[in-house]
Amino acid sequence: MASRLRPVEEQVIVLTGASSGIGLATARRAARRGARLVLAARNAQALQHLADEINSRGGQAVPVVADVGNEEDVRRVAATALERFGHFDTWVNNAGVGMYGWMLDIDTADHRRLFETNFWGVVYGSLEAARHLRHHGGAIVNVGSETSDRAVILLGMYSASKHAVKGFTDALRMELEAAKAPVSVTLVKPAAINTPFPQHAKTYLEEEPTLPPPVYDPEIVAEVILHCAENPVRDTFVGGSAKQHALQGALMPRLTDWLMELLYVKKQKSGQPANRSDDALYRPTTGLRERGAYVGHVRKTSVYTRAALHPLFTSALVVGAGIGLTALMSQVASDGSQGSDGG
Repeated sequence: MASRLRPVEEQVIVLTGASSGIGLATARRAARRGARLVLAARNAQALQHLADEINSRGGQAVPVVADVGNEEDVRRVAATALERFGHFDTWVNNAGVGMYGWMLDIDTADHRRLFETNFWGVVYGSLEAARHLRHHGGAIVNVGSETSDRAVILLGMYSASKHAVKGFTDALRMELEAAKAPVSVTLVKPAAINTPFPQHAKTYLEEEPTLPPPVYDPEIVAEVILHCAENPVRDTFVGGSAKQHALQGALMPRLTDWLMELLYVKKQKSGQPANRSDDALYRPTTGLRERGAYVGHVRKTSVYTRAALHPLFTSALVVGAGIGLTALMSQVASDGSQGSDGG
């Protein structure tokens, strides 16, 4: 059964990882469009401030302090949505943590903790959402990463967790389609995004980690997430570089390995001493920051992403440009011919 998704302004949206980065940008964008929101994160103070901000502007938002790596917490998020609004239309699994370092140097407990958030948090949220949405219809939007398709050196276990998210999301989509459940299941795969991800990641490096360019603004991801909340999309990259890295990894895996080894160790080091005052692996961090400390150029738009989400519009532009170019060439040829006759 095809999923019929409502416009965002008519939806109740559950959003994890709502207190910073992509989640915060998405929450604010959804609120501006009129969505009613259930906001989940570990930072109670930041969540309350965000809910107050949205409610004071005429929106509707309810905060739920929750660790997505705890299944009972995730069930409480769903219960709050049903108690407050009677239903929900879209569930966005956005919460995630990062970890930099050589995998041989990292404590196994840290590997497991990262998977609790990045993988099991998505599993708990998706299954809880599916139990409700299979009867009522709606969307599940899982935020993966470009590393869902192509592992990145120094982000080994993070990459593994995002590979796992991709496999789980694909399997869940097939099961719901086989059951003819009216649920759209989407995997969003962002490139490097200017959020506090490096500052919130645990690191075993001696230098403060940073993002490798090109880096994109979190508003682009927020726009994509909300597009997928109201339009069935299987999966999509955010940022042309994410698509490029995935293609390189698929078509030239050994060359991509070599380039990663040669370039990406240095690209992910800032040259500044590591400061771990805001490490998010085991505890809440400073909230209400959409953007991070990246000092280079940040791309505010992505032509690739816009084209991927609106293929018909893009095709029309290409056809229109082709027609216009043909007309221009014809005019130039005609003018040249007239000029020759006159000479």
